[in-house]
Amino acid sequence: MIQRVSYQSFCAQPGKNELPARAALSYYLSMRNLQLLLLSSAATTLVLFGFASGVSAQSDPRNPAMASQRFDNDKEYRYARFSEYKQSPSPEQQKRAYQAAKSFLRLYGGDNDYYAKEVKQFVAEYDAKAGQFDLYAAFDAKNYAKTFELGRPLLASLPDNFFVLGLLSEAGYENALAGNVTLNDETIDYSRRALQLIEAGKVSKPDPFKNLETATGFLNNALGSLLKDKAPVEAVAAFSKAIRTKSIYETDPLTYYRLGVAILKGQYAQLSNEYNDKYGAKQSSAEQQAALQQLNLLGSRAIDAFARSVALSDPTRPVAATGVTQFTPEFRTKVLAQLTALYKSFHNDSDAGLNELIAGVLAKPLP
Repeated sequence: MIQRVSYQSFCAQPGKNELPARAALSYYLSMRNLQLLLLSSAATTLVLFGFASGVSAQSDPRNPAMASQRFDNDKEYRYARFSEYKQSPSPEQQKRAYQAAKSFLRLYGGDNDYYAKEVKQFVAEYDAKAGQFDLYAAFDAKNYAKTFELGRPLLASLPDNFFVLGLLSEAGYENALAGNVTLNDETIDYSRRALQLIEAGKVSKPDPFKNLETATGFLNNALGSLLKDKAPVEAVAAFSKAIRTKSIYETDPLTYYRLGVAILKGQYAQLSNEYNDKYGAKQSSAEQQAALQQLNLLGSRAIDAFARSVALSDPTRPVAATGVTQFTPEFRTKVLAQLTALYKSFHNDSDAGLNELIAGVLAKPLP
């Protein structure tokens, strides 16, 4: 604490160093002037410093960094809040994470950093999950056009969403079976994309299918069914994969029948036309024999597929051992007639051995 001394008390202090009154007054006034001078100098210094600081703040190009720091702090705070909510699997916390993410994107959605990308991915996945309920409801109601209407925007935001690709493939296939082909091209594309994800090992959850084997079987069967008329060669490849899965298509008579038809309409028809054009009026040659052997091999594959279809559709066969399709007696009779004609065309117009082929074909490995 500063002790203040008045002029009167100063002059009245006794002692040997006591000064005359006039000398004391002179000393006091000189000290007072010095004090005022010091105060004035300090004030001037403060004013000048403040002015210089103001000028420096106005002219320093680094000053915006302060606003940027506040910006970054807000961004990091919003991201941290989103991340905290996201860690919890509870629906309520996930909902809060979604709200925090939307708030973050309103301010920083235009950024191209890690934070923005992660938040955008979360929002897209959350929207997709929310949309999946409506998507499945439309599919379950057999409203396949509505299913596609709901599924398209979901795939626009998440092109590799296996659930949506799979369900749209199912919807499109069912739509085609009902006689409506308007969704066929989209269904083919979705089935191919879903299969590519499986083959690339990018599917961790097989939903909407029971497992990946079932998914692979269905998607290949659907793809082959939709391509059998417009691209039979590709259809053969798809059907061949479907019957090799541990799924219902492994023992489905319709899949084998369609495989046989696709073989005849695809490679066999193409090679048969080429053979007739190239060797029809020429003498036998090694090249001609090789082409004929290739035709016979394709014919044998088609016969095998038809024979398996007939064997698997045998009405005396246990229900548990059959595939997804049950032939009517009339249709099975038709398939058997086609098999007989095909078999005889490769066996000098004889059906000898055909019944034995049908009886034992399922014990043989696939060609």
